[in-house]
Amino acid sequence: MADIEIKNLCKKYGEFTAVKNSSFKIKDGEFFVMLGPSGCGKTTTLRMIAGLEIPTSGQILLDNKDVTFLRASQRDIAFVFQMFALYSHMNVEKNLAFPLKMQHVKRKDIKSRVLEVAKILRIEHILKKSTNGLSSGDRQRVALGRALIRKPKVFLMDEPLGALDAKFRDLMTKELLLLHKRINATTIYVTHDQLEAMSMADRVCVMNQSEILQIGKPLDIYRKPNTRFVAGFVGSPEMNFITVTGNLKIGQKEVIANGLKLVVPEIYENIDEAEVILGVRPENIKIDANGEISGKIIHIEYLGSRQLFIVETNLGLLTAKAHSKENIKNGNDIKLSFVSESLILFNPKNDKAIKSKLYEDENV
Repeated sequence: MADIEIKNLCKKYGEFTAVKNSSFKIKDGEFFVMLGPSGCGKTTTLRMIAGLEIPTSGQILLDNKDVTFLRASQRDIAFVFQMFALYSHMNVEKNLAFPLKMQHVKRKDIKSRVLEVAKILRIEHILKKSTNGLSSGDRQRVALGRALIRKPKVFLMDEPLGALDAKFRDLMTKELLLLHKRINATTIYVTHDQLEAMSMADRVCVMNQSEILQIGKPLDIYRKPNTRFVAGFVGSPEMNFITVTGNLKIGQKEVIANGLKLVVPEIYENIDEAEVILGVRPENIKIDANGEISGKIIHIEYLGSRQLFIVETNLGLLTAKAHSKENIKNGNDIKLSFVSESLILFNPKNDKAIKSKLYEDENV
């Protein structure tokens, strides 16, 4: 497989900048996920790596070879699209064989490679079937097989599961991970679904408004987001945000929100803003008879072993998680407390997380 390095990649369409000075490295065999909302630049980045778009500036290196201006056919990269891109007039076997025929591979080698890929993807039983009559899950497997059969250096996947329903998407997520572990392929996977990204990636690259905001392991991004956007975009349900008093000083360990003192991780920088934003994940809000936050439950959503509940408090509406065994009901008065060591403060001036003990504590 291959290492990939992107250096100061930029793409403009007239006055509009689709990708701004992106730089990152992907290790050989890594499953690298590009995550962000629609229109953030992730697909454009993928298409430039594939050779389907020419960068305005910057470099794309594949195994230390500059491929920035090479045609897609010269890059030894396979692209899997969201809409399958299968030939409807061919059966499954012929669809799988087609890329090899275009490379003038010998007929006997084509047959063995088709059988090999079909076995990996568990589609041997549908080789003679038309692609038109297949389920969405089987069609996606055939599309993956079309990419896999070439044995390329890199796999690029653009929302490959986006057209599947929830059940098939969950199944194919597991299938893709098993396939990746089996063939150890360098893979770049684009999605707007943060649950997909967090469950599949070795590392996640979060983009918004044409820029890379953060790259890291899924758990690091979840626990230690660099910006308020990343904090809100990654996580379901999303992080709660509360306005608290600012003018923070180095060494400070508490903030005030609507008259309540809240303990936070030790602050490592001075912030000369009258107000800042405090972020707390729903699982870091605890039911606590001695808690400092009072409220009333206005909605409960049951999720098997867990339940989400929305509480109307003097800090605003808060979404929290609790075990399903907790005896809570709509309309109940309740006391809450925050897990202080997991709280994050954001500077509203630049959207960035404020430096604190949380960001150096590896045990959090």
